[in-house]
Amino acid sequence: MLDFAGKRIVITGAYSGIGAALVELLKQSGADQIVVLDIKEPETEVDEFIETDMGNPVSIDGAVARINADSSRPVDLLINNAGVAATQPAQTVMRVNILGLKRLTERLLPSMRAGGAIVNTASIAGNRWPERLAEINTLLGIDSWDEGVAWVADHADVVADGYSFSKECLQVYTMRAAKEATKHNLRINSVCPSPVDTPLLPAFRETMSDKIIDWAIESGNGRVSTAEDQARAILFLASDLAGYVNGVNLLVDGGFTAATQMGQVDLPV
Repeated sequence: MLDFAGKRIVITGAYSGIGAALVELLKQSGADQIVVLDIKEPETEVDEFIETDMGNPVSIDGAVARINADSSRPVDLLINNAGVAATQPAQTVMRVNILGLKRLTERLLPSMRAGGAIVNTASIAGNRWPERLAEINTLLGIDSWDEGVAWVADHADVVADGYSFSKECLQVYTMRAAKEATKHNLRINSVCPSPVDTPLLPAFRETMSDKIIDWAIESGNGRVSTAEDQARAILFLASDLAGYVNGVNLLVDGGFTAATQMGQVDLPV
């Protein structure tokens, strides 16, 4: 059930961090048809690299055209892992983390092979989505790229620096898309990491503060998550082991969310 031989797998954001760790795990599990979409080519060997800016609709559509050019090789697995931190402008964060992800997913999903899966890399930063569900549903209901970008610009008070809101949107999108996925005999789920020891961690420390990051780590199991921790969870959701799992935002946070919701940790001061 963890054999990925013969499956065509598309991964966004695999140059480093979680994506790079996932590529290695997939290869160890027999994957031989890995297509990477990123702005940088991964150092490890993959079947195909398509230079793609996930914040640019033209770049995304070009990648989709290349992927779908060979109709005899439909996509079995789509791993939406690319993301940026709030060190980038809020518009860029929203474009990459949710608008671009949504565009790629909705253009690939109809032609994916039945029985396949989609896995998104969300975040525990998106756990407070119920507080903004109305706004999130409005944005996710917009089909036009330009109108979506305009909505983001017009709602700067809701979007803030873009990161938490984009991950709130992604958790909701994962749930919203689950019903549509079943119509194609597909599944869609997400992993929601706590802080991860990747090249992006310094950016999160800069934007969220050391105090918040260290609190999240200590409130979980006391160690920072590794890229491999998250990649293993993605591998599970992508595999046949999770064949009846759909529309789930899987918390991969060492118990952080459970501890905070049960009042077992103090808020940082």
